[in-house]
Amino acid sequence: MAIKGLASLRRKLRAIPDAAREEIRKAMEDAAQEVVNLARHLVPVEHGDLRDSIGWTWGEPPRGAIVIAKSRPRRGAKDMRLTIFAGNDKAFYARWVEFGTASHPNKGKFAGTRHPGTRAQPFFFPAYRAERKKMKSKVSRAITKAAKKVAAS
Repeated sequence: MAIKGLASLRRKLRAIPDAAREEIRKAMEDAAQEVVNLARHLVPVEHGDLRDSIGWTWGEPPRGAIVIAKSRPRRGAKDMRLTIFAGNDKAFYARWVEFGTASHPNKGKFAGTRHPGTRAQPFFFPAYRAERKKMKSKVSRAITKAAKKVAAS
């Protein structure tokens, strides 16, 4: 005895991963941009190089960047790795601003003197922590939306 509608149900279940992937990618992009916007708002600005270096990308960050959030894709979803970063070759000092520096001896022209260190001016991790719950809920809603969309079709 065949179950009525089983073939249709199987087609819908197979369609969920592709539909979910599209919805999840969009939600991840929106959430990442919100973190980037907040971090750019919080960062201390002298010349703007550090502020301009804050961003997100699919895959690996630029060389020299510090990373606050790296999504961990499940098996078979390597194209779903999103990375939020700050710093680059021009703004190499991102981690010094975020975490500060300890007192240390100077070298070169000022050898024999001591640098007092700098206080931390966190902008990166506070932005991530402030947006983390919203990020997770956006992705969860995207999964639910995709499942409902496939079920309705």
